[in-house]
Amino acid sequence: MALSLDEALGVYAQALQVGSYRAQLLATNIANADTPNYKAVDIDFKAALSKAQGGELPLTLTDPAQLPSAAGEAATYPSLYRMPLQPALDGNTVDSQVEQAEFTRNAIQYEASLTFLDTNIKSILSAITGT
Repeated sequence: MALSLDEALGVYAQALQVGSYRAQLLATNIANADTPNYKAVDIDFKAALSKAQGGELPLTLTDPAQLPSAAGEAATYPSLYRMPLQPALDGNTVDSQVEQAEFTRNAIQYEASLTFLDTNIKSILSAITGT
């Protein structure tokens, strides 16, 4: 029986990729909290993960400048504008408390994915070495 590393590692490798991208978006939002007319963006994690797995949302090149992934498609995720709870007078839609909470939540999910991935890798190594 052949071992498929992608199947053995499960969804966690894709979850790390999507979580890393989301962390970048959230960090950018936090960094631009005082920038006039900056619009906070985020992604729908579930939809992005499904897209990363090649599920219901296929990866597509939206710009010729995008670099293709290993499958020959761009690794981009649909960005969504965050609706502000209390709009700022300067047009900025970043709520620092919301962004920090989402960043923390994303970090916890990322760490959980790392833990599950580590467990899967240790199981594979144990099966290979017989220990």
